[in-house]
Amino acid sequence: MKVQVTLDDKYQEIEVQINAKSFDDEVEQIMRQLKTPLTSVIDGYVNQEIRMLKVSEIFTVYVEEGKVYFQTDEEEYQSKKKLFEIEKMFEKQFSRVNKSMLVNLDHIRSFKLDLLGTTELILHNETTVHVSRKYLKDLKKKLGIGRE
Repeated sequence: MKVQVTLDDKYQEIEVQINAKSFDDEVEQIMRQLKTPLTSVIDGYVNQEIRMLKVSEIFTVYVEEGKVYFQTDEEEYQSKKKLFEIEKMFEKQFSRVNKSMLVNLDHIRSFKLDLLGTTELILHNETTVHVSRKYLKDLKKKLGIGRE
């Protein structure tokens, strides 16, 4: 991949142009990365208090009884956003591991593979999370492990 930067006073805002032979996974990934906001905090609610949580401190985001929660090492916070919205906002930092949960990629300590084909993640806070087969390939791709 070649990167070229052109600086000129005629530009009022940053303009990105992608030149490629075809639209493939790499082009799609670059486009997604460029569109991803650089937000590093999100609002979490506990009791009657709104806390600004650092995304790096969140281990998992999960749905329980129709409500979305952030799990940190110390506490759980409710979110006003939907799971798919959070997944889209932080697609670089988090990966969906099953229908109702996202996991912070930086907090994965190890994988536990069962003989029956089930996979679990062990996080740095010792939490164990089931990974659905449907999401395993994408998770491995985001982590850069396994075969293509």
